[in-house]
Amino acid sequence: MKITILTAGTRGDVQPYLALALKLQSAGYEVQLGAPTNFASFVSDHGIEFAPLRADYYQLMDSPEGQALKSGNPIRVMQHMKTTVFPLMRRLMDDTWQAAQDTDAIIYHPKLFHVPHIAEKLNIPVMLAATVPILTATGQFPAPGVFNRNLGAAFNRLTYKALDLATSSFNGMVKEWRRDVLGLSEQSSVVKGNKINGRPIPVLYCYSQYVVPVPADWDGSAHVTGYWWLDEQRDWQPPEDLRVFLNAGDAPVYVGFGSMIAESPEQTTRTVIEALQGSGQRGIIASGWGGLCPADLPSTIYLLKEAPHEWLFPRMSAVIHHGGAGTTAAGLLAGKPTVICPFIADQPFWGNQVAKLGVGPKPIHQKHLSVEGLASAIRVAATDLTMRQKAADLGARLQEEDGTANALDVIEQILQPMRELV
Repeated sequence: MKITILTAGTRGDVQPYLALALKLQSAGYEVQLGAPTNFASFVSDHGIEFAPLRADYYQLMDSPEGQALKSGNPIRVMQHMKTTVFPLMRRLMDDTWQAAQDTDAIIYHPKLFHVPHIAEKLNIPVMLAATVPILTATGQFPAPGVFNRNLGAAFNRLTYKALDLATSSFNGMVKEWRRDVLGLSEQSSVVKGNKINGRPIPVLYCYSQYVVPVPADWDGSAHVTGYWWLDEQRDWQPPEDLRVFLNAGDAPVYVGFGSMIAESPEQTTRTVIEALQGSGQRGIIASGWGGLCPADLPSTIYLLKEAPHEWLFPRMSAVIHHGGAGTTAAGLLAGKPTVICPFIADQPFWGNQVAKLGVGPKPIHQKHLSVEGLASAIRVAATDLTMRQKAADLGARLQEEDGTANALDVIEQILQPMRELV
């Protein structure tokens, strides 16, 4: 049986899906992973068949259109929707349709909201896979990335309608694509949002119940499996200067903002350097794709080009980052206190959740990032013994979970009726 996994986004949107693909392959399934073209070697090097999707989200987020999306200004966002986002989505629709040929089941990322129409055309099972609990309404918390404070049960549930509103602007494009590409009627009588024939599409949530407890009001279509870890340590060896730095003193604090680009990278760099010095902690600053580029650093700070989080984070005293789901997971798995400095989307949700669990200080939004505030958060994360113990305990629990094995069990239960016909 062939399963096609379709995802779109940055590294954090691809890596867990690759981990799931490897688990499915080891269980005897033929697996294909469709992802943005810039991840072709990343996927293929792990021995998974790759299907290219023409959507480079790194390039998008670095563009004027991406800056408009990050600004949250609705006027700026709408100005760029037709010129950038609409063409990107149409390319994704066409590419995912090509990738789905000759497959028996599909697992897809929520960004690819059109995929159920492909499943309708091919008459095959389809499942959602998400890193954030945004697809299943609950009264316990509002939709992550929509509201960042509790509105009460009734209004919390209403916030989940925002996903439908967000995709409604593409309705005309989807109708045209159904007619011209899939050869279906413009209006589906089968697919209604995240439901097929009136039944919710099963959702695999690849995070831990120890980080976000399962809401009591969820139905049986939602499955929290635990994190989907990809062991990137394998044969990785650190450069000698990094090894020397780590051995030269106390465990440092990691600072990196992943795939997010600060509006003023130079100012952010100065803030981070001064905060580390003010806190009295050694630091590792990840240059990464986020634009941190200090020309001259004190001897107590190391500029890191790249290193697997799985290797690096256990060697840190604490981790500071943007709050992407994958980076948050890696820091928690390492059992380290976490300081989240969110930009957009679900990042504030993870920041609030970390603080609620007592494994990190309150999040500091990038708009409010200051030397004094960041230095204070670093000191707390590096020295608060209660917080450090809670982080270590949570890390131990996460290491006992096998998220991809749990996901495999759920997938096989869903596919069992189909397998019995083969």
